[in-house]
Amino acid sequence: MGHDENKQEQVMLPPPSLKARKGRGAVSNLQGRYELNVREAYDDGWQREEEEELPWKTQVTEEICKSILSRNASPDLPFSVSLNPYRGCEHGCIYCFARPTHSYLGLSPGMDFESTIFAKVNAPEMLRRELARPGYQPESIALGVNTDAYQPCEREYKLTRRVLEVLHECQHPVGLITKNSLIERDIDILAPMAARRQAGVAITLTTLDPAIARTLEPRAAAPARRLRTIRTLTDAGIPVAVSIAPIIPFITEPDIERILEAVKEAGAVSAHYTVLRLPWEVAPLFKQWLEAHFPERAQRVMNRVREMRGGKDYDSNFDTRMKGEGVWAELIRQRVKIASERLGLSGQGSRFHRMDASQFTRPLVVPPLGARAKAAADAGQLDLF
Repeated sequence: MGHDENKQEQVMLPPPSLKARKGRGAVSNLQGRYELNVREAYDDGWQREEEEELPWKTQVTEEICKSILSRNASPDLPFSVSLNPYRGCEHGCIYCFARPTHSYLGLSPGMDFESTIFAKVNAPEMLRRELARPGYQPESIALGVNTDAYQPCEREYKLTRRVLEVLHECQHPVGLITKNSLIERDIDILAPMAARRQAGVAITLTTLDPAIARTLEPRAAAPARRLRTIRTLTDAGIPVAVSIAPIIPFITEPDIERILEAVKEAGAVSAHYTVLRLPWEVAPLFKQWLEAHFPERAQRVMNRVREMRGGKDYDSNFDTRMKGEGVWAELIRQRVKIASERLGLSGQGSRFHRMDASQFTRPLVVPPLGARAKAAADAGQLDLF
């Protein structure tokens, strides 16, 4: 076995005897797959059982980005352009598929991902410059896909709101997905955009059980609060879809029909789902979470996950990565389909494809490229500090 293969195998093994941390999703700071040195936790006997671990504080670092729009050609995604004002996410959802991106920064996809946040402070200005380019062709932008655009630090930085102000000014369509009620703050922008068919919102609702949500998505809005957000947005004339994501066997899977009934009552117009995805470091982190919170179900959950993934923890095939395959994946599909049709939550189609980009106007004011942003662009890399 080569050195790199051996290193990844060691990194991916979950450390023993890990305990859940209050207010955090990850139970370890698992090393990223690109780190050169492997470290192993060791108890030297000096740590007393009664000693409590210090809380893991969140640190936000301002970042100057050299570009702001990301493009993809994934056939299983309803959008091809996205914008993420932040890297890392304090919501701490243990299942987050974006966790491995912190490995590129030399940080852990575990605790670092949810406590070391990077705010792209020039995002609104870079978006304005992007929209002003002569060859720019407008299409719906998905806002907050990798990491939640309304995570707690948005209250201070207001980057998402400033991005929406640019899009509103330019009459550019946008779709948002969040699990934070802070989105209600921006109804004054989203409502008139929605009236022009230029804005839509998706609220992620994984479970109705507040106890499970506190460990699964520790710093996101509680399930009941998300339902109130759906009602508030709906009453303001903003169409709301619901994402039941991810469906976790034996953990959130029993809630499928009840979630659909609850979101229909709250005013949602459509619903879709994904099954649990465990790419790269998400797999060992999720297994640690299972052992910490649901040790009696851990093996059953992983057995069912593998049944839907061809015997593996994860399969990245575009055809199956969102929904899984096999008998159990088909059973979930049928449950969602039957309940959605009964409740009138199906047949809405992609909100991104229904938006109107024909009224787009280029920004009248385009800020000059700041010195720090220019230096980052000239260097061909991001200036993290």
